[in-house]
Amino acid sequence: MPDTASPAPQAPPAPAYSNAALRALLDATPGVDEAGVHARVADLATRSVKTTAKARAIDLAIRMIDLTTLEGADTPGKVRGLCTKALLPDPTDRTVPPVAAVCVYPDLVGVAAQALESTSVGVASVASAFPAGRAPLEVRLLDTRYAVADGATEIDMVIDRGAFLAGDYRKVYDEIVAVKEACDRSDGPPAHLKVILETGELATYDAVRRASWLAMHAGADFIKTSTGKVTPAATPAVTLIMLQAVRDFRAATGRQVGVKPAGGIRTTKDALRNLVMVNETAGPDWLDPHWFRIGASSLLNDLLMQRAKLTTGTYPGPDYYSAD
Repeated sequence: MPDTASPAPQAPPAPAYSNAALRALLDATPGVDEAGVHARVADLATRSVKTTAKARAIDLAIRMIDLTTLEGADTPGKVRGLCTKALLPDPTDRTVPPVAAVCVYPDLVGVAAQALESTSVGVASVASAFPAGRAPLEVRLLDTRYAVADGATEIDMVIDRGAFLAGDYRKVYDEIVAVKEACDRSDGPPAHLKVILETGELATYDAVRRASWLAMHAGADFIKTSTGKVTPAATPAVTLIMLQAVRDFRAATGRQVGVKPAGGIRTTKDALRNLVMVNETAGPDWLDPHWFRIGASSLLNDLLMQRAKLTTGTYPGPDYYSAD
């Protein structure tokens, strides 16, 4: 599994489309063979990462985590503690790599940015009226610009699922384009945009594939399964469909887009199954934090426990690592 990669290039400006043109574009995407998807997921679940590669796979999974806290009771102190853990997941073992990013609400971006300044860990923010997306576009753009100005290097926005399900594809497309523009900053590179589809509300696998293509055409740097606030969240089936979408999108356009499953990935077994799925579906080019992320809060501790088991031969107690 590769350990390094160049940063993801920014998407070119998105062209303007009418709703009819977008409908025609999405209608041209092939339908999803639901039975085939479930059979493929079941087959991939039988694959295992051998002992010789498991330690590297665990470290890669750690490096792919967006360590996340998205609760109404979040405090600056909790965010600082999360940032400390992101940089040094196991204070007793400095060979454990840092995670990819810390993900917080916009009003706590400044706290995270200060704690992570001059480090390799990014600052992600769920801007744009997360998690429902039910706010006027002007409000969503202000939310995004606020987070970027305070130091967010990544923005996780959620699409308007109501508009998408009603067939108003242009509204969804134009909002993604506008949020993408709001990710620009005058004093540095723009924040990368992850577009959350909230797949648990899209009803069908065909809708997941269409929403994936719509987001990528609008300029998404990543497509993300879910907010973690809706059930089901990151199921293996929708992750597989989105990996197929980014693979096919690169073949069609030459542009690579990342994937981020979020919600419900809690164990090392879950994480390693995702890595197998990435390798077998999109390919090894996506086996890097620049192209694949896992949105999680509790997963890191399980990865640390499994890593310690490989190193020492025994599991640490469940209370050995901090809860946040």
